[in-house]
Amino acid sequence: MGKRIIQQRRGKGARYLSPSHRFAGAVSYPVKTKENLKGEVIDIINSVGHSTPLMVVKYEDNQTTILPAPIGIRVGQQISYLGSKPELGSALQLKNIPLGSSVYNIEVKPGENGKLLRASGASAIVLAKEKDKVVVKLPSKKQVKLNLNCIATIGVAAGSGRKTKPLTKAGNAYHKKKAKNKLVSKVKGVAMNAVDHPHGKTHRRHRRKSTTVRTVGKSPGQKVGLLAARKSGRGK
Repeated sequence: MGKRIIQQRRGKGARYLSPSHRFAGAVSYPVKTKENLKGEVIDIINSVGHSTPLMVVKYEDNQTTILPAPIGIRVGQQISYLGSKPELGSALQLKNIPLGSSVYNIEVKPGENGKLLRASGASAIVLAKEKDKVVVKLPSKKQVKLNLNCIATIGVAAGSGRKTKPLTKAGNAYHKKKAKNKLVSKVKGVAMNAVDHPHGKTHRRHRRKSTTVRTVGKSPGQKVGLLAARKSGRGK
């Protein structure tokens, strides 16, 4: 009996849609109103859709944004946006960041919000400054040249120990993937015992009885999907 490939199953949508209603909100830099915008970290939260803890920042012009939190940030700490001092958690243009600094949540093009290195424990190093570009070394050792006006956050994204603790059991892996609507591995019926599944009770990994559905005497709900054999039983 055939089965639909992953591309076909994704077409239904509901099982694979990202559960964005559970997320804390959009992660983005504030709308630029002036240079050196002061802000304060009012909360640090956890979001199902992000591996990094998020910090809620309220700026002096009453904007409130959500940003990935760096290691060492705390509630009540003062940070800035488009300032000149490379302080922890502050967002600066690459041209104003000293060489050798660790940065994350980096823009690829000016004004399009952070795209690079937003996962937990991620960071890059500012290597060099050229005439109109800044050379940044990524964790993969690859060096990229970005616009001088691209914005990055000072520090290393928090949550770097996320993968240190093992999952230890399949249930934890199930809930981890289920939170983001990712595919979860399922145990085959032929691998189970007879009391757990109709395909169980065999050491040879085959179905111990026919799985063909009769077309006569069965309710409509049992005859949907992929078609069964045209004939079955002794008289086929």
